[in-house]
Amino acid sequence: MEEQMLTLEKFEEASEAVKKVTLETKLVYSDYFSARTGNKVYLKPENMQLTGAYKVRGAYYKISVLTKEEREKGLITASAGNHAQGVAYAAKCYGAKAVIVMPTTTPLMKVNRTKSYGAEVVLWGDVYDEACAKAYELAQENGYTFIHPFDDLTVATGQGTIAMEIVKELPLVDYILVPIGGGGLATGVSALAKLLNPKIRVVGVEPAGANCMQVSLKEGKVTTLPKVNTIADGTAVKTPGSRLFPYLQKNLDDIIAVGDEELVVAFLDMVENHKMIVENSGLLSVAALKHLEVKDKKVVSILSGGNMDVITMSSVVQQGLIMRDRIFTVSVLLPDKPGELYRVSGIIAEVNGNVIKLEHNQFVSINRNAAVELRITLEAFGTEHKHQIIAALEKEGYKPKLVRTNI
Repeated sequence: MEEQMLTLEKFEEASEAVKKVTLETKLVYSDYFSARTGNKVYLKPENMQLTGAYKVRGAYYKISVLTKEEREKGLITASAGNHAQGVAYAAKCYGAKAVIVMPTTTPLMKVNRTKSYGAEVVLWGDVYDEACAKAYELAQENGYTFIHPFDDLTVATGQGTIAMEIVKELPLVDYILVPIGGGGLATGVSALAKLLNPKIRVVGVEPAGANCMQVSLKEGKVTTLPKVNTIADGTAVKTPGSRLFPYLQKNLDDIIAVGDEELVVAFLDMVENHKMIVENSGLLSVAALKHLEVKDKKVVSILSGGNMDVITMSSVVQQGLIMRDRIFTVSVLLPDKPGELYRVSGIIAEVNGNVIKLEHNQFVSINRNAAVELRITLEAFGTEHKHQIIAALEKEGYKPKLVRTNI
């Protein structure tokens, strides 16, 4: 059956099927990213789906074409979270049992959401690949029907329905940026995009710390990374899909790898400018915008998901503010005598700096009368304002040194 997938007929069939479980995610034009890149940038907000990600498309379509006997055996998959929720929700729609193996590092919110759809969750391994091996083992032991999160052409066909919606809404789209973990989304989107209009350029985006597809395409064969290290947990995959690889070789026009620090900044941009929560993997296509060396093109960034736990969100926001120079810490040495702290705070107030935290260390020097250390964590409007605050301290005879910020 798989060999019959990725055809226009099957994409049309899948598009009709997924309408039963998907919400309409109309393109959002981004004035902010358009102005910054010189292109017309649109966002495809799959983070707004009921399960918080596009994965429900492939999961539901796959389960819909299974036989009744295959569904009655029970379904099993491995996932870092989004495919897990997609399978759990789709299985619930068909009244089928679902067992989901998730890495032990999966954010609690994704685990709880998966359970809320009635699935049984097994936590195993540190990364997706280890969880997947365990899922295959349980499938063999219990006779479950395995639903691969990406290396399955039927699943990829379901994911590709996103391209159908993009082209219907924006027929003259020039570029589609698509996140890549194992490659299912990119396979479906690139295959359908080329069927609908061969001129559309589809660019895959991976985290630099888990760029298995980039390495594989360069090597000309499926290649396994020795390890992965990225905050984009949904795309932390060591080995891309072997069934998918030939299609990506044919249909993917380019691939971009972005660093974790770029995802942090992209998160802040999305929250402040579009009031949207997008998980780190879903931000890959946003972070990649500045790497596109084109102008005056219509570009769609697929926001693949928005399932992010509050603790991770808090950490990313803090790091984003630090990277944007909106929070920083300086160390100054001053005599240990009354009024010095008041004087320093007055200088900062004069230039509209906002003190967040003070740390006073009397033991930095043997002679406390000569010098004690004051570490000041400040809030600023950005890099220019940060330099103004530092210059004001220097003008008054202090020698501020930038130090690592720990909030």
